[in-house]
Amino acid sequence: MIEQRRHQRIRFGEPPVVRIGYGGQMGDGFIENLSMSGLMLRCGMQLAIGRSIGCEFSLFGSPVVDMPVTVVSRVGDLFGARFQPGLISQVLIEDGIKAALASGQGSILSVNELAGRKVMRITGGLSGALRNDFMHALTRVGVDEVDVGAVTSVDQAGLALCLVATGRHGAIMGAQSDCFAGAWKQALAMPGNLESPIS
Repeated sequence: MIEQRRHQRIRFGEPPVVRIGYGGQMGDGFIENLSMSGLMLRCGMQLAIGRSIGCEFSLFGSPVVDMPVTVVSRVGDLFGARFQPGLISQVLIEDGIKAALASGQGSILSVNELAGRKVMRITGGLSGALRNDFMHALTRVGVDEVDVGAVTSVDQAGLALCLVATGRHGAIMGAQSDCFAGAWKQALAMPGNLESPIS
């Protein structure tokens, strides 16, 4: 499962803080998303592409990951960085990702083709933080089924996304975790329209 996540981005409802060391200066930033191979971080420092920086962070109470990264891209104050990992750091990142997904603080959204059907699978938290990726999958990729069997937490915005998927885009709800199934049943029974925040 972790090998598959190496190329998948984990998104966070509330971005974790990252401590950066660069050119003899220290600064803070926020992790926008993370994979086993690198991260996207937002900070006010002027980081140069191709340079190594020090990077220290913890994912929602996980042990601190402290490792060098190489800056590989920049758009405004958003930087892409590739890990220069050691074995211990990889284990700490893996443990942090598992903890973030299990607690619902982090999310992975993927679309896979299974038997000719496009299935959107969500792992971890299903919240408004996934809105852009979720809507892109619905409107640009096309989704036949939404698999929420690995969802560990869901909020009203996440339920609204699923109502949009089923009501406006004809997707069916596939596998459902216990926490999602209970919330989904209540959402379907509620009078009114949960979809309005998404429009």
